[in-house]
Amino acid sequence: MNSALKPLVLVVEDEADIVTLLKYNLEKEGFRVNAATDGEEALLLAGEQTPNIVLLDWMLPLMSGLEVCRQMRRNSKMRDIPIIMLTARGEEADRVRGLNSGADDYITKPFSPTELVARMRAVLRRSAPGMTDETLQFADVTMDLAAHRVRRNGRDVHLGRPSSACCAISCSIPAASSRASSFSTWCGATTSMSSRAPSTCTSAACARR
Repeated sequence: MNSALKPLVLVVEDEADIVTLLKYNLEKEGFRVNAATDGEEALLLAGEQTPNIVLLDWMLPLMSGLEVCRQMRRNSKMRDIPIIMLTARGEEADRVRGLNSGADDYITKPFSPTELVARMRAVLRRSAPGMTDETLQFADVTMDLAAHRVRRNGRDVHLGRPSSACCAISCSIPAASSRASSFSTWCGATTSMSSRAPSTCTSAACARR
């Protein structure tokens, strides 16, 4: 994926080892990462380059994560940015306060990087479907791999045998892409295509249409 198209994560955390752990795992999963070590820096970075999602610690220098969350929700340019609180405060009352302050999800430390990434993608699917790997776009056709739905010109396409929508996207994805395999399998099309010339699709299923 082009780096400019990768979702940008703002990690707000004052512990260097946790920042390093998050940066490694998130970049491995296809995210770009910015990091802030205190609440004031977080608001500054979010204003300079709008992140697609924020991972926010509660206990931060200068300004608490709770206040950062409140200020982002009051700011017209930041209020729609998804926020996941990632904190050691795990009491029920703390979770309620975090969610009531505007957080979209709440994860306590210690955490599983795999579960964290899964929750991030779930939040992104709700707030910005185009930023997840589960969404493919070709011309006027959009396919949501997670929801198993194809739309063309904004209308749902109901799949029985491989549709023209399936064939259009399947023939447009380079064969080297893992998404090409999963997509063509879903459509019921076994494709043989060139990564250099995707228009030369020889899908047997498409040919039977």
